[in-house]
Amino acid sequence: MRSDGISPDGTQYAISVITAEAAAFPDIQRLLAPGFAAILAQTDKEIQAALADPDLRAILIDLDSVGEGPSDGLALLTDIRQVRDDVVLVAITRSNSRAIPIKASQAGADEFFLAPLDFQELQIVLARAIEKRSLQIEGRRLVEQVESKSAFCGLVGSSESMQRVYQAIQAVADSATTVLLRGESGTGKELVARAITECGRRRSKPYICLNCSALPESLIESELFGCEKGAFTGADSAKAGLIESAHGGTLFLDEITTLGHNLQSKLLRVLQERVVQRIGSRSAKKIDFRLIAATNDDLELLVKEGRFRQDLYYRINVVPIFLPPLRERKGDLPLLVDHFLRTYCNANSKPMKHLETDALQVMEDYGCPGNVRELEKVIQRLVLMTDSHVIRAQHLPLPLLQSSTATQEVILIPEEGVDFDAEMKRIELAYLTAALRRTGGRKSAAAALLRIDPQRMKYLCRRRKLNREVNN
Repeated sequence: MRSDGISPDGTQYAISVITAEAAAFPDIQRLLAPGFAAILAQTDKEIQAALADPDLRAILIDLDSVGEGPSDGLALLTDIRQVRDDVVLVAITRSNSRAIPIKASQAGADEFFLAPLDFQELQIVLARAIEKRSLQIEGRRLVEQVESKSAFCGLVGSSESMQRVYQAIQAVADSATTVLLRGESGTGKELVARAITECGRRRSKPYICLNCSALPESLIESELFGCEKGAFTGADSAKAGLIESAHGGTLFLDEITTLGHNLQSKLLRVLQERVVQRIGSRSAKKIDFRLIAATNDDLELLVKEGRFRQDLYYRINVVPIFLPPLRERKGDLPLLVDHFLRTYCNANSKPMKHLETDALQVMEDYGCPGNVRELEKVIQRLVLMTDSHVIRAQHLPLPLLQSSTATQEVILIPEEGVDFDAEMKRIELAYLTAALRRTGGRKSAAAALLRIDPQRMKYLCRRRKLNREVNN
């Protein structure tokens, strides 16, 4: 990329200038040439035409000349960003208000300039911003391409551990074999259960899902097995249970280890004999269903402690599929972040946001102990609560920041760098001042507090002009 704005292949970049000052436009057009082909957009129709141009690379908006002033210009900026996420937006104003640059950034502006413009600087900034945006768009396209190759029936991930999960899903999908999904909370066991169903012959048949921990045992029994009219107080009519409703299809029992021993025994009979008997009924019905169970518990330990029936354990542990925690899915976090950003930006009609590298590093350091479920909720919150279209490290929830070493690097060394000597002087002065304040200005006591020689303390105080010594 050349600093004059001419693209690598020698063509001009198409940009639009939104301003009411048509008389000034010829000068703007001339001063931005030859790298940029500028067109004027004053009316709504002209702005819409510019936004419809697929070759448009940047828009310069004179905030002061839109409507009644900067507030209307900022509103237009927001509207444009929602329509075109791929173009560079440059906000221009004559106002010295400190609030306008912040509001412009929140509205989606990539760059901000105070008039009168330095056109040489503007050309350089525009060229760099367009190049950066092009790389971002290409990177996003590549991520989507990778995700499309690594996505499988609603699951996202290209790591080796997830590839093994995909292979297991395909291996069991067409069979009627009972499958046991094992993994930490939030790893996506319900998604895997649905994937198994969608890939198999029962995809068009009923899919019944029950979280066994969501209801008390007395209610779960009637939910699972159904009841006849009058079987118990409140049974005003006959009702089919979930097992019966899953006839021909699939029954997914999440957190199966929370079932009590009585229900474990009844479920074991259903699996052994393939019949189900409603509460209060004297007859049993033949049932054809495929069971998928899930747990995040140590089943073997529960069996050993007598909290889970060993015979039921053997019945459900026919084909175990282990779902890896997110921390073991190397390379999947960026894919999942991008997937959830697009999902929730679209769902909430917000312009596409993206995570800065530092923010992504913080999330990778954090590890997401709540796995994919926690990551999804974090991204949903960031989409809703972050005004800027760029999500930076400081926007992340406090628990993530506190747990990440990358955060400390961001705090210590911001993107623009630091003046090391000035920072050291500031820190030295802060320590000296704090020590003197705590010791009432007594330099010898302050020296002891800072564990330095008293003579050095006096020297530092003279150098920093801290002449607040009291009698030692």
